Amino acid sequence: MTSPISYAPSLLSLMQEVSQQVFPLSTLYVVATPIGNAGDITLRAINVLAMADAVACEDTRNTTHLLARYGLSKELIPAHEHNEREVAEKLIARLQSGQRIALVSDAGTPAISDPGARIVDAVRHAGLRVMPLPGASAAVTALSASGLVNDRFYFVGFLPAKAKQRESLLATLTKTTATLVLYEAPHRITETVDALASAFEPTRQIVFARELTKLFEEVHRCPLSEARAWLAADANRQKGEYVVLLEGAAVASDHDEAEADRVLSILLAECPVRQASALAAQITGQKKNALYERALRLKTPT
Repeated sequence: MTSPISYAPSLLSLMQEVSQQVFPLSTLYVVATPIGNAGDITLRAINVLAMADAVACEDTRNTTHLLARYGLSKELIPAHEHNEREVAEKLIARLQSGQRIALVSDAGTPAISDPGARIVDAVRHAGLRVMPLPGASAAVTALSASGLVNDRFYFVGFLPAKAKQRESLLATLTKTTATLVLYEAPHRITETVDALASAFEPTRQIVFARELTKLFEEVHRCPLSEARAWLAADANRQKGEYVVLLEGAAVASDHDEAEADRVLSILLAECPVRQASALAAQITGQKKNALYERALRLKTPT
C-alpha cells in the first residue's frame, strides 16, 4: 500500500482559485459527474454544485447520494426523459429571476444518451446562457483505452430494442469507416453482440468496456468472431453497464476494387449474384455486402 500523498494545501489553494472565477447568474450549468468513481469529479463541478440555487437531475435518489459524497445538500428538481419539456419551463422562470441552476444526469455528461438536450434547447431558445462544465464521459473513456487507431468515431448510443429496427440501423452503418460507439445494458449485451456478428465481418475488432472506473472495471478487445465466447466464459460479464466499440469499415484501395471486379467478373459468368459475391468475399477477404452491390452493378448492363 502506498503512502498518502500530501496535497491538501495545494488543493485548497486551487479550490480558492476556482471559487474566485466568474460564474454568472441566470445561467444553466451543464455539469458532468463521475461515471462510477466519485474521485473523478472536477473542482469546478464541486464549486458550481455548491453555489447553485437548485440542481435539476435525472434521479433525485442518485443525486442526493452523489452530493452527500461531497458534503453538499441542495434543492433537487426531477428532470428526466418523461418531463423534460415541462420542467424546462420551470427552470427558465427560475433562471430569468437570476438563479443559477445546475443540470446533471445520473452519471457522465448530460444530454449524451441521457436527459438534458431538450432542457438545454429550451433554455437557449429563451435567450438564456448555458455553460458546460466538462468531465467524465463513458464513450471517450472507453475510446482512450481501446487502442483502436482511428481519428474519427461515430456515436450510436443505445440500439433499438426491437430486432427489425436494430437490424435496419446496423445495415446503415456497415460502410462507416469511423469507430462505432454503442452503449448497452447488461441484460441485452449478448443479444447486441449477436446482432453485430450478423451485420459485420467477423474479423472486425470489438472492444468491451464494462463497469468503467468502478471496482470491477474490465476492458477487453478481440475479433468480433470471438465476442460471443468471451461473454459466455464468465457469468459476471452479464453484469454492469457496457460501452461497446466496433472497428470501422476498411477503406478499399483502387487495387482492392480492381481485384474485386476481376474476381466477380469471372464468378458471375458461372454463378448467380449472391453466390458469386459470397465466393468473392472468401477469395479477396473483402466484405460480402459490398461485393454483392458491386456484383449487381457488374451484372446490370449500362
